[in-house]
Amino acid sequence: MEPDQLFIFFNRSILPAWLLLIFAPRWRWTQAIIFHAWIPSFLAVFYIYAFVSNPVFPEDGNFLTLEGVMVLFQQPYLVLAGWIHYLAFDLFIGAWQVRDAQRRDIHHLWVVPCLIMTLVFGPAGLLLYFIVRYWLVRTLTTREVDIAS
Repeated sequence: MEPDQLFIFFNRSILPAWLLLIFAPRWRWTQAIIFHAWIPSFLAVFYIYAFVSNPVFPEDGNFLTLEGVMVLFQQPYLVLAGWIHYLAFDLFIGAWQVRDAQRRDIHHLWVVPCLIMTLVFGPAGLLLYFIVRYWLVRTLTTREVDIAS
């Protein structure tokens, strides 16, 4: 497949996972497929594929300068890899938000706007979740579980 076709495929294929997080967060299949990181892991495989499929790695391309990244992102497969990176990490963060809210007994309706924001604006959605969580349960910790003393 060409990079533009793969771009459309991944954009569309990730939406069911987000819909599950929004509408069925406690369903066993949501937990099995998304909470256990199967979809982000699947995306990671294609992230690697996009890198190795790039026919030409630009000589001046690098991740050390903005100019170097701009040179890399002139290559369609490398842009695709970057986009898959966003899709995988945003979904991983969305799943974490849902799990964290469930552990802290935050009603899911408070989390839905955060998920939508994370899907569209990534880090801004995570920030919104932290604000909502602090407002509701007065905690800033990211600890997964309470440690018994």
